[in-house]
Amino acid sequence: MSTVVFIHGTGVREPAFGELYGRFGTSLKALRPTLHVVPYYWGEAHGATLAAQGACLPPSSPGTARTPAAQDPDDEAWGVLYADPHTELALAAAAGPAPGELAPGSVPPGHRIRHLLDTLGERLDHDAEELSCLDGPALVRQAALLASQPLLGPASLALDPATLAEVAARALVAAAVRDALAEDDPLIPTGDQRDRAVDTLGAALGAAPAGSGRGPRRWLLHRMSNAVARRVERRRRPLTEAAHPAAGDVLRYLARGEPFRAGLAALALTLEPPVTFVGHSLGGIIALETLISRPLPMVRLVVTAGSQAPFLYETGALPTLAHPAPLPAHMPPWLNLYDPRDLLAHVGAELFPGRVEDHQVLSRQPFPAAHSAYWTNPAVYRRLEADIP
Repeated sequence: MSTVVFIHGTGVREPAFGELYGRFGTSLKALRPTLHVVPYYWGEAHGATLAAQGACLPPSSPGTARTPAAQDPDDEAWGVLYADPHTELALAAAAGPAPGELAPGSVPPGHRIRHLLDTLGERLDHDAEELSCLDGPALVRQAALLASQPLLGPASLALDPATLAEVAARALVAAAVRDALAEDDPLIPTGDQRDRAVDTLGAALGAAPAGSGRGPRRWLLHRMSNAVARRVERRRRPLTEAAHPAAGDVLRYLARGEPFRAGLAALALTLEPPVTFVGHSLGGIIALETLISRPLPMVRLVVTAGSQAPFLYETGALPTLAHPAPLPAHMPPWLNLYDPRDLLAHVGAELFPGRVEDHQVLSRQPFPAAHSAYWTNPAVYRRLEADIP
């Protein structure tokens, strides 16, 4: 009787594991009833836990002492602006009066700020210390793009020129930081540097200089910031507690993976051959490295789904095999299932010529849903049934 060992991925714990394993076994045995399907539930014995009940998390209670930077709620609102630098302009445009028909010869709303943005490069010293944290040419390009932004007109009806200048300056800086993050720039300005750049750009666009007693500053940013900051602090602990099994499992395995592998090897020694290992995500890495690190002749096939093993190998991070070393001769055939929309799935045929068969499956789901859709896909089970000895 052929035996299949199902090895789960990161973050899976009971009762979810029981449901997942039940679905896997039922779907596979529907195609070949004689299969013996057994689980390797490593999550309980070896999975990551917050052993000190989350003592690593920064305190968030109102009575806890904090640094001034940590107390500024505006810092959290900048996250909204990095996602969409025009958020404040949209809020202002929505709060202002509806644009009316222009009288003949009148100046269109936003004309002044558009002109200042278009000519910003002519009036700005890119070597100024306050702007040295930003890419000067990119900043000028962003100013030209902002000058063509349709929201400027409605926003100029809602805001006085000085406040509009501040909002435009923040939009420019947010766009510059967003682009730097997208390009993985290792040098991102601090909050203080960012704020000084905003002050410099704001003054160039018509705002009063910083510290001059100008009117209510950052009023739109404040509209966002308090709610955002409260939400972030309130959600950090539950988010960490929810995410730590997945992230922690990977880190724990890479640091101390031998118990994971030893447990799977011990299970394999008790099973009737031929044995097939089927592993999802980290489970596939555990299966592969168990077979790399020791001969297990009863295992005739290893199947990975949504696997990061090829990526870890190519980057030199796979614990048991360093690139460019080949797979050991005692390794059984390897079938690697991947969905091209699963950003955590990688292929191995070019890395291990003749030793890996990459097989594409399509769930028609975007990421991250695609990473969890293998075990509801009938095509996966048809391929498994065809290959399992």
